[in-house]
Amino acid sequence: MKTVFAKPSSVERKWYVIDADGKVLGRVAAKVASIVRGKNKAVFMPNQEIGDFVVIINADKIVVTGRKNKQKMYYRHTGYVGGLKSNNFETIMEKHPTMPLESAIKGMLPKGPLGRRMVKNVKIYAGTSHPHESQKPVTIEA
Repeated sequence: MKTVFAKPSSVERKWYVIDADGKVLGRVAAKVASIVRGKNKAVFMPNQEIGDFVVIINADKIVVTGRKNKQKMYYRHTGYVGGLKSNNFETIMEKHPTMPLESAIKGMLPKGPLGRRMVKNVKIYAGTSHPHESQKPVTIEA
């Protein structure tokens, strides 16, 4: 038996559109991370970037369950002493409606250079329009 290694240049990469209107944040992020990683393909390799491209529209209409609107916190650090800043889900959605989805997907991808390349294959938009119509993306259900 010989192990077959598919070259990233020989793998066909597709474009998908996911409408996040009314969908749960974690479920959409898990589906997108799986597609971007390439786990939906028969030639999946954990050390290669062979996943597909995903366009997410209506990211501003994503929901969370329970009381996570007020309780889910996002932290960042300014770099200065005592510079830890925190915001809850509601305030982040008002200022940056795509950030919670970006953060959730990035956390589900591998850490390091491979994960940083994979996260560039996800395009997130707050509204319904996107500039990727020329790639002829296929609409899928999350």
